[in-house]
Amino acid sequence: QVHIIEAGGGLVQAGESLKLSCTASGLPSGYEVSGWFRQAPGNEQEGVSGINLAATRTFYTGSVKGRFTISRDNANMIYLQMNNLKPEDTATYYCAAANVFDHNGLTASNYKYWGQGTQVTVSS
Repeated sequence: QVHIIEAGGGLVQAGESLKLSCTASGLPSGYEVSGWFRQAPGNEQEGVSGINLAATRTFYTGSVKGRFTISRDNANMIYLQMNNLKPEDTATYYCAAANVFDHNGLTASNYKYWGQGTQVTVSS
């Protein structure tokens, strides 16, 4: 059985930092966690950041470039360092696993396994 668990969310003030972690277990062969997505109430899901298995390619949506950093330990564990957080970063953040990494890892339809999410709230 596949389990993906996100951790590290919380309530912070604008300008502060958080580091999210994503840990997977039970992934079928060929799958790895490689993407972070977020969804705020009333908004569509947004691809935030992706990283390939070798950690040689990383991608970010425009609004977080220069503030967020994705990293990887292995196929089952990735992180998202979030600096200089802004109120508009408030959302539930999800980690996901796929067996294919497209041009930027931000295509939600490529991901088969998802975590339950961790809440990030940034106050102004």
